[in-house]
Amino acid sequence: MRTNQEPLSRRLLWLMAIACALSVANLYYSQPLLADMALTLHVSARASGGIPMLTQMGYALGLFLFVPLGDMKERRFLIVALLFAVALALLGVAAAENLTLLSLMSFLLGATTVVPQLIVPLAVQLAAPDEQGKVVGTVMSGLLFGILLARTVSGLIGQHFGWRAMYVIAAGLMCGLALLLRLGLPESKPAATLSYPQLFRSLRKLFLAEPELREASVMGGLLFGAFSAFWTTLVFFLRQPPYHLGAQGAGLFGLAGVAGAAAAPLAGRLADRKPRTSRRRPQARPESDSARRVAGIAVLITLLAFALFTVAGKEIWGLILGVILLDLGVQSTQISNQARIYRLRPDAKNRLNTVYMVTYFLGGALGSWLGSFAWSAWRWTGVSTAGSTMVLLSLAVWALGLLPKHPAPALEPLRSQDS
Repeated sequence: MRTNQEPLSRRLLWLMAIACALSVANLYYSQPLLADMALTLHVSARASGGIPMLTQMGYALGLFLFVPLGDMKERRFLIVALLFAVALALLGVAAAENLTLLSLMSFLLGATTVVPQLIVPLAVQLAAPDEQGKVVGTVMSGLLFGILLARTVSGLIGQHFGWRAMYVIAAGLMCGLALLLRLGLPESKPAATLSYPQLFRSLRKLFLAEPELREASVMGGLLFGAFSAFWTTLVFFLRQPPYHLGAQGAGLFGLAGVAGAAAAPLAGRLADRKPRTSRRRPQARPESDSARRVAGIAVLITLLAFALFTVAGKEIWGLILGVILLDLGVQSTQISNQARIYRLRPDAKNRLNTVYMVTYFLGGALGSWLGSFAWSAWRWTGVSTAGSTMVLLSLAVWALGLLPKHPAPALEPLRSQDS
C-alpha cells in the first residue's frame, strides 16, 4: 500500500487514536441502556441482552467484508464512506419502534463500524519497525478509552434525555469525524488491483499457515467473550440490591475501567522489547516472544478480576477493583496480540488483522449471549462462572502454545503489498 506521507507524525498518530475512540464507541453505547430499551419496547432483559450480541456479530461480518477492501481501494475514501454509513445506521437504531427493527439496525451498526480496524494497520505501516508495538499501544489506547467512556457517556445521556438521544448525537459525531478524516488522513492507494476471491483465499491460507495467528485469535476471542459477558449484564446486576443503580450508575463504572486501560499501552512498549537470546536456546522471533509473555500475564490478571467478581461482586470495592483489573487484562492482551500478529508477515497486515478481529468479535458475540443466558438462569453467579470459564480456556490456549511447533509453510504472495 502506497501512502504519500511515509513518516507517522505525532499529530497524525493522535488523530488516528481519537478517530478510533469516537468510532468504536458506537458498539458499546447500548450496554448501559439495555434495561431502558427493554422497558421502552416491553421486552425481557434476556431479549434486550441480544442487542450487544447482534452488534458484535455484525461487526465480525463487517470486518470480514470491508477490512480486506483496504487492500483493493483507496483507504481514506473507504473510511469516510463507512463513517457516513455508520451515521445512517445510528439514526436507524434511534428510530426503531420494536425489538425486531432495533435488532436489525444494531446488526447493521456493527457491520459498518469497522473504521478502527482500517486505521490501526495504516498506523502500523507508517511506523518505524522498532516502534510498531508502541504505535499499536497508542492507537489502541484511543480505542480502549472509546470503549470505556462510551458506557459512561451513554449512561449519562440515557438517564437525562433517553436512550434514543444517544444515537442521534452519535450520528452527528460520525458525520463530523468523516469530514475531519477526509482532511487529515493521508491518501493511500493499493499497489495493484486485487479481486475479492484472491483476498479471501489468502485469509484462509494465513489462518492455516500461521499457528501464532491462530493462537492469538482464539485467545483474544475467548477473553473478549468474558469481557462482553460482564459488561452486557452489569446494568441488570446494578439495578438489584445492594446497588439500586440505573443507566447512569452503570455507565460510571466505565470510568473505573479507564484506570486499567490507561496502563494498558505499557503492554505495547513491553511487546517491543527484545529479550536476550542464549546460545542454548536461540529465538527466531524474540520480539514476538516478549509480546506473547505479556499476553499470558494479562490473561492471569483477567482471571483475577473474575475471581473478585465471584467472591466480592456485591461489595463496591470488589466490583470497582475487578473492573480495573478486567480492563487492564483484556486490553493488554489485545495490544500484545496485535503487536505479535503484525510481525508475522509485514506484507499482510490488513489480512492478519481481519482474521484476528473477526475471531475476536465472534468471541465477543458468544460472550454476550452466554452472559445474558447465565444472568437469566443463575444471576450474578452464572455470569461470573461463564466469564471465568472463558478466561480459563484462553489461558489453556496460551499454555498449549508453549508446545513445539512445526515451521509454518510459505504463503504464496499476492500481487500487492498490504499496509
